[in-house]
Amino acid sequence: MNGVSADLAEAAVLMKLFEASRQKARVGLCAPSTLIERLSRVLAGSPIQVGAGDCHAEPFGSFTGDVSAEMLADAGASLVIVGHSERRATHNETDAMVGAKAVAALRAGLEPIICVGETYAQREAGKALAIVGRQVFSSVPASLCDASDVKARVAIAYEPIWAIGTGLVPSLAQIEEMHGMIRETLVRRLGEGGRGVNILYGGSVTPGNAAQILRVKDVGGALVGRASLKAHHFMRIIEAAWLR
Repeated sequence: MNGVSADLAEAAVLMKLFEASRQKARVGLCAPSTLIERLSRVLAGSPIQVGAGDCHAEPFGSFTGDVSAEMLADAGASLVIVGHSERRATHNETDAMVGAKAVAALRAGLEPIICVGETYAQREAGKALAIVGRQVFSSVPASLCDASDVKARVAIAYEPIWAIGTGLVPSLAQIEEMHGMIRETLVRRLGEGGRGVNILYGGSVTPGNAAQILRVKDVGGALVGRASLKAHHFMRIIEAAWLR
């Protein structure tokens, strides 16, 4: 829940920095729904994609205050985050609810970024792999099983919940272990198409640690939080993708 109209200036700066760098990384900005249409106008002609932080599972109806995937697409979005740890924790979203939102995103022509992750207590109890594996299997829509273009239609973002905003970061070995398990689960769920799905890492990603994290096997990108709010900081993370 960050961003007002004045912050669109940062998006304009990022667009100029990105175009000047001639980087080939795929970049998206996920903004509050109140800014999506205006952000789309700011980024018009740029390869930077526009996304949202959540959507409702239904296309329309008596859900006052909610925003459907169709509304987001109409406003100019092409991506949407579903199942973010904050939504799972504070809004009690289940895997089934997250999966329904992912289906809704696909229905509206959006690419869902499906978030999964464990708490510190779950990791300490030795349950991290089992919990995240269940989240992946249950949140990824079954409709993608036969999709030939599954890589272009969905992404997974692993968020160690205990690392978000805390400055704590799992070891590279822990990240590799988790991403490897997620890859195996995607193959079980989607068949061979699961081998191409991008698995993003999200958990206190900064300009200082991004390059190292992005070199880890099966880490296909980053879901960046606080560090994305300032264009110059975010650009340094984008550049890190090419230092792998």
